[in-house]
Amino acid sequence: MNKSVLLLLAFTLALGMASCKKDTGQTTLHIRLTDGPGDYQQVNVDIQEIRVKTAQDTSKWILLQTNAGVYNLLDFQNGVDTLLAFGPLPAVLLKEVRFILGPNNSIMKDSIIYPLETPSAQESGLKVKIDKNLGLDLNTFVIDFDAQASVLVQGNGAYKLKPVIKLK
Repeated sequence: MNKSVLLLLAFTLALGMASCKKDTGQTTLHIRLTDGPGDYQQVNVDIQEIRVKTAQDTSKWILLQTNAGVYNLLDFQNGVDTLLAFGPLPAVLLKEVRFILGPNNSIMKDSIIYPLETPSAQESGLKVKIDKNLGLDLNTFVIDFDAQASVLVQGNGAYKLKPVIKLK
């Protein structure tokens, strides 16, 4: 066989093998926030960062472009939501989302503002298991933060955030 024919066959075979590799592609993930009704006038959560972990690399967190700020969860009821974060990701299994909170968390009850304790949420964050496959199209996950069930009144009258979060 001619050397150039052999080279052409080898190149074609290599190209065919390379195309057999599964290309996961990229997708754009959007994380939105909503809430159900509650007995408080305000439930303010200071969201600083949102990170995600995929099945492609479970050892690292990927920081999304986050719209950091203090969000009154009660502003996002009855079908109203807001964009918290977005960013490109490989189209693979999304394992979990982590919310890193800042120090400005509070609730308002009977027109009085009380601090809202967020144990470990400022260091390690609030983690939400997702375990959903991302597609090649735009992906949007709506995080339903149940403010009423998430705020616990302590025996000393203090308020503590123990998040009850659902994925919609």
